[in-house]
Amino acid sequence: MKIALGAASLALALGAMATTVAPATAAEAAGTKSAWSSELKTADVSFRTSDGLTLGGRIFEPANATGRLPGLLLVHGSGQGNKWSELQMEAEEFAKQGMVVLAPDKRSVGYSKMKRDYSQLADDALKAFAVLRDRPEVDPAKAGVWGLSEGGWVAPIAVTRTSDIKFLITVGGPGLEPLRSQAWNMANKVDRAGIEGSVRTLLNESFYRLGADAGLFPEAHYDPVPTLKKIHQPVLALWGAEDNQIPPAESAEIFRKTFPGSVTVRFFPHAPHALWAAGREKAEELVPGYAETVGSWVRDVTGGHVPASSADPLPAQPTRSVPLPESAWWEGWQAQLIVLVLLLVAFATYPVAALVRRRRGGAGGSWSNRVLAASGLVGVPLFVYAAVSMIGSANGHGIDLGPLIAGRPILWLVVQLLAFTTLISTAVSATRWRTARLREWMLIAGGLLFIPWALYWGQLLP
Repeated sequence: MKIALGAASLALALGAMATTVAPATAAEAAGTKSAWSSELKTADVSFRTSDGLTLGGRIFEPANATGRLPGLLLVHGSGQGNKWSELQMEAEEFAKQGMVVLAPDKRSVGYSKMKRDYSQLADDALKAFAVLRDRPEVDPAKAGVWGLSEGGWVAPIAVTRTSDIKFLITVGGPGLEPLRSQAWNMANKVDRAGIEGSVRTLLNESFYRLGADAGLFPEAHYDPVPTLKKIHQPVLALWGAEDNQIPPAESAEIFRKTFPGSVTVRFFPHAPHALWAAGREKAEELVPGYAETVGSWVRDVTGGHVPASSADPLPAQPTRSVPLPESAWWEGWQAQLIVLVLLLVAFATYPVAALVRRRRGGAGGSWSNRVLAASGLVGVPLFVYAAVSMIGSANGHGIDLGPLIAGRPILWLVVQLLAFTTLISTAVSATRWRTARLREWMLIAGGLLFIPWALYWGQLLP
């Protein structure tokens, strides 16, 4: 049950942001095109991680470049075993801006929806960065790192471990802990789907806390702020103003206040999380001005013209994220598992005992007891099934729970109907507690235990 409850809450994965950002001026763009051909040349490379994995990657660079160029390592967002090709669009566009870009593979060993280590991923990035920095066409004094989404947690860790990384770029970089960010992500999905009431809290809060308590939400409470405070290299932080995966305004606020050195905060209006023009799955190009902004900033920084810190006005983030505290003992997975077992035993004991009694010629129980046992035996497993299936229906696009009535999925309304039936039948059965037999006592006790449990999980709330 621990794995069934926790893993479902993590299957969303992690894993895993309004003013106009001025693109390169026409003169800059023309200069870039005349200096750098749109044709690129590539080379396949490999690197070895500290734990012995061999990962590949591809180098992209301008075909007609002369002299040593700035280098840029790309760090993936969430996902297990992502190939370098998933970052090919960014690699090509940044290379056209006059950089040597390395798009590496991402590890699959030791990384999953339920397990990952940002420190290990940062070490992988450093191994790949060493390959890039040692390329003869790269100026080692002008090499930096770019991180997307989850890479916005990973890349800063790598930056703090070496002075060889001269600058940092983040896209959709998270300023908050993963659990809080993912809960905000889910809140956006349920809000877009029109889901209301207690089921909303179940989906974007309660189940996430349970999964984190069970140790099945990787790096749940990782706080990026202490790491950001250590970074003195220049930073370019970019978000889509309509990012609904990472809180863009809140993250930008944290970046502005935390980095001790030069930090440039830019937002792209009407743009999504990864700054792809039509969403990462369908787009064939980056958001207009994105690559040019990166190229112009890198040329300034590597040319010795580090800009003073500046920031675009914050976008109108629809909702603020909510911190998710660690579970109290009675909210933890052990306590919840014990309650589930006790409820099922209490509700199952009555019909089993009644069947034995009837075979011996005894009288059947009261209608309230029979209803209580039936509603409890059906309602408790149905709640678990409903919660797991609803969480599991979420994906990168949103969440689809089928037809809604007053903002509630039909399956959830059935769960609530059974919960109220259990509540009412418990109250009726409890009026006869003075004359109750042992099996009836167990049934009533199960009903009384069910009430606070169902309240906690929202089954008895609007």
